Amino acid sequence: MKLIVGLGNPGKKYHNTRHNVGFRVVEELARRHKVEREESKYDAIIGHIRIGSEKVLIIKPLTYMNLSGRSVQSLLAYYKLGLEDLLVIYDDMDLPAGTLRVRAEGGAGGHKGVTSIIERLGGRSFARLRLGIGRPEDETIDWVLGKFTAHEQAIMDQTIDRAADAAECWVQHGIDRTMNEYNSKSEA
Repeated sequence: MKLIVGLGNPGKKYHNTRHNVGFRVVEELARRHKVEREESKYDAIIGHIRIGSEKVLIIKPLTYMNLSGRSVQSLLAYYKLGLEDLLVIYDDMDLPAGTLRVRAEGGAGGHKGVTSIIERLGGRSFARLRLGIGRPEDETIDWVLGKFTAHEQAIMDQTIDRAADAAECWVQHGIDRTMNEYNSKSEA
């Protein structure tokens, strides 16, 4: 079993904001694969799907970004999964819009949702898929909580699709192949 967590903030106010691209990738995976069961527990919406023959839980934490680790920690413990079974998908201002980066492990890079996960899990050795949203010239909070322009949205629609492809590759072929295939394709 694998756990794919898309980071974002719950509620209509945050729907389709730059900070919620992780949620959008999970929603794309739900669209592509039959959701066998959906439930809400451990401060998360959980969709049970299959990618190939692998059982996969697609997760949208409802704790708001800065407390995402609480939900992820509880779910890993409940399902008795290790860090090697976890993929976290989130936005990254340090990457140009449309860029994907896959890593086997690492730091938080200033992302508070990832910081929360690292702190709660006590380790950094989990896969992550970062989606570039670009960096603003001024206030970053307004930027990440803002909506995409029409031009950016067209780029991000393609990026969300490629990110879902990368998540499927991770489930079926592992982190090394996913990094080789998706880190070389930088922009939409």
